[in-house]
Amino acid sequence: MIIFRQLKPLFYASFALVFGLALGLLMAKFAGENPWQVLKVLCNSAFGSRYDFGVTLFYATPLIFCGLSVAIAFHAGLFNIGAEGQLTLGALAAAAFGIFFPSLPKGIAPFCAMFAAISVGGAWAWIAGWLKAHRGSHEVINTIMLNFIAFAIASYVTTNILQNPNHQNPETADMGEAYFIRAYDPVARFFGDAPVGSGFVLALLAAFFLWFLLGKTSFGFQVKAVGENEEAAKFAGIDVAKIRRRCMWLAGAFAACVAYGEVLGSAARFRLGFSADYGFIGIAVALLAQNNPLGIIFSGILFAALHKGAADLDIETENITRDLSVVIQALVIFSVSIAGILPIVLSRWCKKGAK
Repeated sequence: MIIFRQLKPLFYASFALVFGLALGLLMAKFAGENPWQVLKVLCNSAFGSRYDFGVTLFYATPLIFCGLSVAIAFHAGLFNIGAEGQLTLGALAAAAFGIFFPSLPKGIAPFCAMFAAISVGGAWAWIAGWLKAHRGSHEVINTIMLNFIAFAIASYVTTNILQNPNHQNPETADMGEAYFIRAYDPVARFFGDAPVGSGFVLALLAAFFLWFLLGKTSFGFQVKAVGENEEAAKFAGIDVAKIRRRCMWLAGAFAACVAYGEVLGSAARFRLGFSADYGFIGIAVALLAQNNPLGIIFSGILFAALHKGAADLDIETENITRDLSVVIQALVIFSVSIAGILPIVLSRWCKKGAK
């Protein structure tokens, strides 16, 4: 019985994945395509070669970070919709640090840039946590509004203060060479021309860190207590306001870690609109994994595989396009909701059968 309870989240997530993917392929059938051919295109495009797999992991990296951002807030009873704004300001802070301090030694420059990114991203999310804890403002509304403010700040700073004079695109000037880690990144060397780098390894470490924090520490126990029952947590002497402020700071810090792969490991500058809605897709990643930090690794890779695999649908099929990946993602999320009520349906069915 204990083993079954531990495996239930995995079972429901697997059900959601299979059911959502089956519905998506069924839609491809109605559109006049062979579902098995569509599935083959998706798999080959995402995992068919070392380069393809590297691109998939490159997309998975920010999705894992954003999924962790959503998960830590959710465990504290909060819903972080602001990962997109947090990762935007975090990436901008990393690029700005590299521009203002271009002469730092190679060994410490990336760490300093990431410290700036995490500090800014965490502080931006902390604002919503403070408003929730001390003013009772709903974090969903706060984080949505903070997203728009973050985008406006990033746009102004990029185009008016840090604009690259050699390009008309809305992007900052290049960082100092010491900040660009791809030249000596062993993961990047292994995957060759694929844009993935050690940022993916950092995402894995972040997932294990959050798993340990939530499951093996007293702070994690307090976070779960606050998320499960705020009144009971207060009665037990837990400072609910402090826990929520810290969790929102951690949420922003996780989201800001996207800067490692996107800025330090790929572009060496900040570009407006570089995010393919990573912060919002991260919500779906966390939901599919049921906010399990280790499960987020696999759900992040899944959504990245759909994103990368769908790129070849425009070429390999006649009647469907890459938009099918968005449809499949939506169906998977819908299936997660169905999986959530599945235990209730099964228990009622079992009771009727017993009668």
